[in-house]
Amino acid sequence: MANALPADLCPALLWSCFDLLRQVPRGSGHEAAVLAAIRGWADAHGLAHETDAAGNLLVRVPASPGREGLGTVVLQGHVDMVCEKNAAREFDFLTQGIDLVRDGDWIRADGTTLGADNGIGVAAAMAAAIDPEIQHPPLELLMTVDEETGMTGAFGLQPGFLTGRRLINCDTEEEGAIYVGCAGGGDVLARFPLDVKERSPGREAYRIEVKGLVGGHSGLDIHHNRANAIKCLARVIAAIDEAGVSYRLTRIDGGSMRNAVPREAGCGMLVRPEHAERLMAVLGDVGAVLAVEFAATDPGLTVTATAKPDCQCNRTFRKEFQRRVLRALLATPSSVIAMSGAVPGLVETSNNLGVVRTTDEAVELVCCSRSSVGAALEAVRQGLQALYKLAGAEVTLDDSYPGWKPDMGSALLARALAVHAEMFGEARIKAVHAGLECGLLQRANPGCDMISVGPDIQGAHSPSERVSVPSTARFYEFLGALLAALD
Repeated sequence: MANALPADLCPALLWSCFDLLRQVPRGSGHEAAVLAAIRGWADAHGLAHETDAAGNLLVRVPASPGREGLGTVVLQGHVDMVCEKNAAREFDFLTQGIDLVRDGDWIRADGTTLGADNGIGVAAAMAAAIDPEIQHPPLELLMTVDEETGMTGAFGLQPGFLTGRRLINCDTEEEGAIYVGCAGGGDVLARFPLDVKERSPGREAYRIEVKGLVGGHSGLDIHHNRANAIKCLARVIAAIDEAGVSYRLTRIDGGSMRNAVPREAGCGMLVRPEHAERLMAVLGDVGAVLAVEFAATDPGLTVTATAKPDCQCNRTFRKEFQRRVLRALLATPSSVIAMSGAVPGLVETSNNLGVVRTTDEAVELVCCSRSSVGAALEAVRQGLQALYKLAGAEVTLDDSYPGWKPDMGSALLARALAVHAEMFGEARIKAVHAGLECGLLQRANPGCDMISVGPDIQGAHSPSERVSVPSTARFYEFLGALLAALD
């Protein structure tokens, strides 16, 4: 059972709703428990609800007295969360709730992701629906599923499920900013069918690991140029190869989410005993190089080798196969590719090498590509497809999702700006290099007027994720005032 909610959190109603969410497992693809909890909450408050074929939950909220004739407003967020933890933290995301830690003005989790992305946004919508202090039009609370692994819920949203023509997405992570656009994206999966042979006798087994990295959101944090554990591991293996160490890989794994910058990666390696000393020297040298290169962004980066004398692996990659996989990893871009020429400081196009994994049949690579320009997105994905095919892989391009084009003439934006100016001063109008669901929601509801807002959240998609308590209070106050100001 998750620990108790820290005392004296305000606003209490919002945090009580978040407490309901964080106590049940809600990793992507495993949202049944949290959806049941929200349906129970809706029933307890006499609110009608329905679920569509994609699994999205819609809760219908009557208007505050005297506001029944106003147009319906949609409050939207996703119920799933990224499930990441520190290696030393024993935790089962399928059965356990999230343990919360109060750290000054911040709430974080105990060695895992917090789920403030997007639990705080969903909790704010739930609280606003039942808060007697908020005067609001009729509301529809749209809670989508599986956002983090492919936006499955938003992809499956059918025209007509929503009736509201104004939508407030609560999934951005910067107080004082009103977002009006986002990047589109799509995944690329490369599958290298295993080419292995029986283990040669006399080789010693090692586990090579790159760990201690910061990681982060592959869209929001890609411009920080943080180390990617998979890319670093590929460089380590390349250095071992160039030093003439005789080795064979048994497996290679790193990252767990295609939309998170990988924090850890490792490989199994068999090495001739007479090359063990050279192996350690190479690891020391390349570890020192990486430590200097990423000193500012990833000061905890380490490269380690652990002897595994009891390794029972009876097969190894063939030499040419491991070279093809290594070259593909080295050649895969995982960084900012282009900056926007229209919006200063906005990343336009990027790619994140998020996952490498070894299964019984293949080595698989998963990339998450993003761009606010549709043609540029497809150009990156086509380039990755060509690269991986040249390396002998089978390649799958998942369906891409559209970006969300800014509408500077939006009436909802104008009202939000006016409310924010009166309460807290001038708001910033921004676009984000991340995959908000707004593009897909707008595709299912053409002409729907949309903005996105949220409190300060840092480190999303990593165990360092945290949310500001005072910022959350101000965000909720603004959301309530905006609902009251809509006519």
